[in-house]
Amino acid sequence: MISVKVPVAIFISGRGSNMEKLVDAAKASEYPARICGVLSDRADAGGLKFAAVNGVPVCAIERKDFADRIAHETAIQKQLAIWGAEFVALAGFMRVLSPGFVTHWQGRMINIHPSLLPQYKGLDTHARALAARDKEHGCSVHWVTPELDGGAVIAQARIDVLADETEESLAARVLKEEHKLYAQTLGVVLKAL
Repeated sequence: MISVKVPVAIFISGRGSNMEKLVDAAKASEYPARICGVLSDRADAGGLKFAAVNGVPVCAIERKDFADRIAHETAIQKQLAIWGAEFVALAGFMRVLSPGFVTHWQGRMINIHPSLLPQYKGLDTHARALAARDKEHGCSVHWVTPELDGGAVIAQARIDVLADETEESLAARVLKEEHKLYAQTLGVVLKAL
């Protein structure tokens, strides 16, 4: 059993399926994370309801409510301080964070990305993998750095691309791998801190 769990904040923008897996994993007594809060840049993010129902504090801080990016990120930092967060897990957070924010959390912030980095940084990863006729595709957990999807890869999961694969089927199959990989990798990373 872990004597002190690391307080981890999860950032989401949508349904939060990876967040759900992290929240579920953290319920185990031997898992090294305590999910101290789930933050979204969208008040209508579906994942906020799941987190709240599971007893996790939630907060929506929308960009439109602030004069600029710095003011928005300052509000996010204040919320993280209220929660006592010591680590951040990005889980489908669709906003690019400023270099200043990322540098503040360097070595304490990871992300899950739906490609085998360094291939296909950014969006539309499944369509790009299919267009390139890749034989393999997958997902990566990486350290967050100021370069978009450019941080060192911590772990990856690979799947074969099927002959009749569509963007939707590939996305669904990769997401299943993300759900397994992210919780496992977060646990490994926190134990190594």
